[in-house]
Amino acid sequence: MEQLVSLMTAEGLAPALVSEQAANVAKLLSELSGTCVYAESITTMDGCVLFMARRKLQNLLGAVSNSRDALEAMGLMGEICTSGDSTELHVQICETTHENAVTLRKLLPFTSPSLVGMKTSAGCGDRLGITTPGHIRALRGSGLMGVFAQQSIREMSRTQRTAEEVIDDATWGVFQEGYREGFGSDADHLKTAEDIDRCLAAGFTMFTIDPGDHVDNAADEDDETTLAEKYERLPWSSLESSPADCRQMYTDGVFKINDDLELTFTREILLRAAAKYSSAVAHTVQLYRHLIEKVGEGAFELEVSVDETATPTTVVEHFFIASELKRLGVKWVSLAPRFVGEFEKGVDYIGDLEVFEREFSQHAAVARRFGPYKISLHSGSDKFSIYPIISTHTKNLFHLKTAGTSYLEALRVVALCDPTLFREILAFAIERYPEDRASYHVSADTAKVPEADKLRDAQLAGLLDQFDCREILHVTFGSVLNVKTSEDLYRFRDRLFHTLNEHEETYYTAIAKHIGKHIAPFTESK
Repeated sequence: MEQLVSLMTAEGLAPALVSEQAANVAKLLSELSGTCVYAESITTMDGCVLFMARRKLQNLLGAVSNSRDALEAMGLMGEICTSGDSTELHVQICETTHENAVTLRKLLPFTSPSLVGMKTSAGCGDRLGITTPGHIRALRGSGLMGVFAQQSIREMSRTQRTAEEVIDDATWGVFQEGYREGFGSDADHLKTAEDIDRCLAAGFTMFTIDPGDHVDNAADEDDETTLAEKYERLPWSSLESSPADCRQMYTDGVFKINDDLELTFTREILLRAAAKYSSAVAHTVQLYRHLIEKVGEGAFELEVSVDETATPTTVVEHFFIASELKRLGVKWVSLAPRFVGEFEKGVDYIGDLEVFEREFSQHAAVARRFGPYKISLHSGSDKFSIYPIISTHTKNLFHLKTAGTSYLEALRVVALCDPTLFREILAFAIERYPEDRASYHVSADTAKVPEADKLRDAQLAGLLDQFDCREILHVTFGSVLNVKTSEDLYRFRDRLFHTLNEHEETYYTAIAKHIGKHIAPFTESK
């Protein structure tokens, strides 16, 4: 125990232990606490040793000190016991409650989300709340900053998680892995001030505004007369402009983006861009100013997302959006246009790669011209064919968003470790797909999914590589997690979590491998 006691002399936050020392200390802590301690989590500060541990598949927060007063001063909630040996060490074991997560973030600032800025970054949405260790293993040492607390209001509703739980689960994962490189938090696809307030209270640092409901997709096909009528009816007061002022600012002007790209607004191009996006700009400004009023400038980061729309954002429309936001005083770190081609959930890009590269290079040029700010790719999971293009043209000034792909890797682990459960989930997902697909852009056909009952157990994991099966499982996650039996018990949720917790290293390894494949094109070019 002498090695453990020697750690308690440190003042402030001590450096992380080297691997061999951490393993030795973890063994001592495990014997002392009656738990299995995660060696990477061991952290020493102000005479106390903090650690993450597991007992019967339950994660726990532990603390040890030779001073009971030091433990009590930390403010964690949990029973304190004294060892019966000559060392008389005091041991505190705490549950992973919200209150303890809040206290841990105060004690160890590296477990709190921070601003990401212009760093190349990857959003790793965690629909299950147990995946952060795998995400960290994928990003550790990559040079990319991970956004480990990322969830939309829609996903929170479907997973039955609160905004606080999303932040807390990332905190526990970061602490478990002893990850001190910093991480971000993204309140994704926010549409109302109420949603913003809910996520502000939980501690989110990045807010993705989704004004998609205010985008007029019909403007792409409207004739010029209809466009002119729509243009006159735009919310000019909110835009702090007028029809005449807007025309004077853009029409027939030549805007030099770089040596290879100039953009010109004809009357029709301006009418179409304004009719399509001006109301979305006004809504974004309203929510941005709400954030400023609540917490002040510099206390948060903003992303603007117009990706969930029916029609692509042209390069000139991207220019218009950025120009108008800047004119109205909005400051943002990333923007997600709706790119050409199809970005379906959980599968690779569908479209002409040459067309995509030509247009994407121009989008990246606009981002450098007005910011620079990062281009953000939503529905970014598994778009392996376009990552090299994105890395090249953004010079890694880029933010990648993934979410559902980690859930799919969880199901791959279930297929490997509990084939019966996987077959049940797949059959249920096929039943639910016609209804659940309504809010997603997908094209899977249930008739094309191989019959799981005709496959050997060893073949089931391969279904996660099949296009139609991936999409069906991707969009039905909420139904799978929430469906109950006639006895009002969860049909799949508890068994799913039990399997993943029982095989957590298999799960973390699968996640690290899969997310690592996503970020490899961005690390290779650094």
